Amino acid sequence: MRETQRAAGARSAVAALMSRGKAPLGLVRRFAGSSPMGAGAAALIVILVVVAGLARQLAPYDPLEADPSLLRSPPSVVHPLGTDHIGRDVLSRLMHGGRISFLVAVTSVVLGKAVGFSWGVASGYLGGKFDLISQRFLEVLLSFPGIILAILLLSVLGAGLHTVIIAITIGGIASPTRIIRSVVLSVKEMTYVEAARAIGASPIRIMALHVAPQCIAPAMVVFSVSLGAAIFTEAALSFLGLGIPQPVPSWGNMLGGVVADVFKPPWWLVVFPGVTITLTILAFNLLGDALRDYLDPRLRGQLQ
Repeated sequence: MRETQRAAGARSAVAALMSRGKAPLGLVRRFAGSSPMGAGAAALIVILVVVAGLARQLAPYDPLEADPSLLRSPPSVVHPLGTDHIGRDVLSRLMHGGRISFLVAVTSVVLGKAVGFSWGVASGYLGGKFDLISQRFLEVLLSFPGIILAILLLSVLGAGLHTVIIAITIGGIASPTRIIRSVVLSVKEMTYVEAARAIGASPIRIMALHVAPQCIAPAMVVFSVSLGAAIFTEAALSFLGLGIPQPVPSWGNMLGGVVADVFKPPWWLVVFPGVTITLTILAFNLLGDALRDYLDPRLRGQLQ
């Protein structure tokens, strides 16, 4: 009898594990079926991240190694994307530059959106003077264009990897805070929130267990779109010479390095980094749109 019970328990455990394994695959299939373009964008992002993460193994050359005999060499079999103004391989620098660009984007967006998410939930739920003062401070931040605010911060902090992350993080707090706050203002009037308040639940418990989970879907959309914006900001700052300093490669300073050629650089030094930045930002924007449609409960029935 005990052996039969054990066998039945083992079968149920195996079935549970198999169902858990199938659930993510089913989720991916439903997402791909609801938005093929969004799935393609997600696949492109995965490929770029994998290539950047394995740059040391995949890059054909050292990104810092210069060959004076191949200055501004056009694309060839030996150098598929050509070489730059001091003879460094463009393909290798693109791969390694992706590590820096993704590191800056992901770190700054995670930090900025985490602060913005928490701030938005607290501001929307607590209201009162805290909300009033918060909104005035956010309006001051929003009055500065993101790139201008980052330039002002970097002019004080100086160029470098950590300072670029800090500048982009600070510039990315205000927008998600306003978005999450608007969601919280509607969520806190729901019946289950009033019921939790009526039974004596503390504001922190209500915000953490009942309000914040309802803001995850819009936060994911904001997160994905903000990654593209962060990559663009890093590229713009590095192009202007205020971001990642040479010789460390990033997509932005690869474009900025051709400024010395009086805006008449060889085409491959502009086209390949520019196309890479454009495709990455486009992929994150498409993924954000697809997530918004997929996570919207009003559209879920139409997409499945």
